[in-house]
Amino acid sequence: MELIDLLHSEEVHVQQLDRLVKESLDEEKMLSIQLLEMEREEKPSFHQRVADGAASFGGSWKFIIIFLSFMFLWIGYNTVKSADPSFDPYPFILLNLILSCIAALQAPVIMMSQNRKEDKDRMRSRSDYMINLKSELEVRGLHRKVDLLISEEMKTLFLAQEKQIELLMQIQEQLGQSNGVRKGH
Repeated sequence: MELIDLLHSEEVHVQQLDRLVKESLDEEKMLSIQLLEMEREEKPSFHQRVADGAASFGGSWKFIIIFLSFMFLWIGYNTVKSADPSFDPYPFILLNLILSCIAALQAPVIMMSQNRKEDKDRMRSRSDYMINLKSELEVRGLHRKVDLLISEEMKTLFLAQEKQIELLMQIQEQLGQSNGVRKGH
């Protein structure tokens, strides 16, 4: 009868732990999903999209090929002595001015795009930190649950051992009594 009670208490304990796990899963939404939703909600402004597009184009092979082609055409046209020889003669001062203007405009646009990417990286690192922190807290919680399970299991094992010792003592007493009855016979 006592062994059945012991098994029943173990079953109740397992059911309680199962219920706790289900409740914790139902209550919590995963942090990584929440962070991804926050990142998706953030829409870049028109100016940010323009800066990103300009930086993307300015750092591409397409831009380099177009730019080199333009320079070769400009130099070739002005070297062959076009119809208007005073357009941009050999030191190509007008070309230098255009190149300087492009560099002066392109640098801040690229920096704006890099700052935006830096902000995104900062947000990602903050999100990673939060996920790592949550993971650490979850691991600590799991350690506590495992420790609780071990202590409950130890209590159950000690109770089972006590019951077994009691049963062995009863059996030993019964054997001693039956041996005493046989000797007296």
